[in-house]
Amino acid sequence: MPGYILTGSPGAGKTAVLRLLEIGGYVVVEEAATDVIALENALGREEPWSDHGFIDKVITLQRQRQNSVRAAENVVFFDRSPVCTLALSRYLGLGTSRLLAAEVDRVVAEGVYETTVFFIRNQGFVRATAARRISFEESLVFEQLHEQAYRDLGFRLVEVPAGPLPDRVALVRQTVDQLALGQLAGDRLRVRSLSHKNSRASGTTSPPTP
Repeated sequence: MPGYILTGSPGAGKTAVLRLLEIGGYVVVEEAATDVIALENALGREEPWSDHGFIDKVITLQRQRQNSVRAAENVVFFDRSPVCTLALSRYLGLGTSRLLAAEVDRVVAEGVYETTVFFIRNQGFVRATAARRISFEESLVFEQLHEQAYRDLGFRLVEVPAGPLPDRVALVRQTVDQLALGQLAGDRLRVRSLSHKNSRASGTTSPPTP
């Protein structure tokens, strides 16, 4: 299951990109933080992000959603990841909880996500919502924290600039297709190398791999 992360600043258009990818037949995983905020608001908590337990609730839901697509055979797109939650925790001025630190370490060590991450760049404005109470200037700080968190952990960021939605989605799809072709070529080279080694060890000659 190749799993690709979509990240970026609030209001950058990640959800719209995710929706169009879903309509195109891809498996997608929704953002956890927005849903945690919506639930907490429904329970009467106006600013749940001020609660120290908020980050762990986000991480727990992200892990559940990860597990729900573990058996997927095709490409999966994730709206954010625990690395985003790490950046969010820093933005909110909260310490890194044990659960958050452990989950970030796990997803990196286990290669849960592909190392190529799609960074959806801001569109020059932010539309406020019940869960998105942030100015455009604040969103730029948020964006920088996310970029730094991913780079520090060794992820490769693919820039998805502001522009028409179909163009942004086309860039994502083309990049994934190119990465898949590169992986296939690498697999063929490994098959050739293994076949050559086995031939030399046995003293026989194997036909070339097409």
